[in-house]
Amino acid sequence: MTWLRGVLADIADDSPHVDLADEAIRIYERRRRTGAALIAAATVAVIVLGATATVRLLPGGSEKDQVSTPGRVENLPAKGVGPLSHAYRTFCNPITGKAPGDCRVGAWRVVTTAGQTYHLDQALPAINYHDGVSGIGDSKVAISADGGKIAYYAPKVGTFQVRDLASGQLTTAPVKIPRAWLGSIMSLLLSADGRFLAFTKNPALDDPAMLLDMREGMVRPLPNGWTPVGLTADGDTMTMVDYSPKARLQTMTRLWKTATAGNSSTVSLPKNYRFSPLAPGGTMIAAMENRVTQSDSCVPTPLVQMDAKTGRILRKVEVRGLPMDTHNISLRTWLSPTEVTALAEPNQFCRTGKPSVPDGPNPRPDPPYETVTSYALNVQTGQARKLPATYRVQELFGLVLPGAPGAL
Repeated sequence: MTWLRGVLADIADDSPHVDLADEAIRIYERRRRTGAALIAAATVAVIVLGATATVRLLPGGSEKDQVSTPGRVENLPAKGVGPLSHAYRTFCNPITGKAPGDCRVGAWRVVTTAGQTYHLDQALPAINYHDGVSGIGDSKVAISADGGKIAYYAPKVGTFQVRDLASGQLTTAPVKIPRAWLGSIMSLLLSADGRFLAFTKNPALDDPAMLLDMREGMVRPLPNGWTPVGLTADGDTMTMVDYSPKARLQTMTRLWKTATAGNSSTVSLPKNYRFSPLAPGGTMIAAMENRVTQSDSCVPTPLVQMDAKTGRILRKVEVRGLPMDTHNISLRTWLSPTEVTALAEPNQFCRTGKPSVPDGPNPRPDPPYETVTSYALNVQTGQARKLPATYRVQELFGLVLPGAPGAL
């Protein structure tokens, strides 16, 4: 790994300077339903947990897969598993209500499009909510766009692996990655064919982020502190976003054709945005302005389309049909070139800034499980329509859908 460290000098100018206060804000957003006394304006709250032992992805609005009593969840079989609809992680001491049956603290579960739920026991469990801002070794998973492959950090081998769910083929990254390199907030992007895996983390430690060619066994260092939101099929061009202190876009090209990180362009945006993944076609990205304040966590905002390389605003529309004044909104998988998935999570902090904490002892509580509703948001008209899929989650940070991640 000596050569990887050497290349870091080439990317230092492009790497963001992460503010520890900003990092605290990120963790605060992940925990704000616990009643923790972090006081900050949220700039990020990325993706979280669905508890599908009680509620699963519901195609066509059917709830036939719900179970009313706790039950045992099987471990993921070695092969013969159908495409995934989503993955999530579980924390087992919710401040109100009950945890799902067979709950394992911080553990990942996967749910197929047919409704089967499995423990992803090979994956590193996520950091507990109570571990603090300094926690090291966060866990994330990534799912290919077709739902057929999943990537995760496997502590038994000390690096990342990609699993083909149908065939059982398992591909291990060509380098060992110590858990200390995973940071407090990890981001993963898995290419559609499962060949490339991008790994970045916050805070922006000296240890490198990486783009891994799982087929050819090659490694390309990436700048830390960014979230990868788009990658071309050949793995040669990547789009990344950052939030410290204002949103930035970075495009990296010729990733496998040069030995340095000189082929990149970065643009700073005048406002803070919550981004979608890169849109089909690879040139546009959708975003919603983040206007969160300490006194109001849910502020309705317009949706913008911007050029992913230059940041130029291409279109700006008012959003209709999303409960933005009472919910957090996360832009996720693209359904078509004009519609993006928008997840709406209830936010009891809206216009109050205070969580609802029940009386009585409940040591070190986790957030309650709440229903997240999915919408198809038309980026040209701003009109949203409700989708059948709902998720029972504690927050958005650990709910993973197929395809590239978005970023709050």
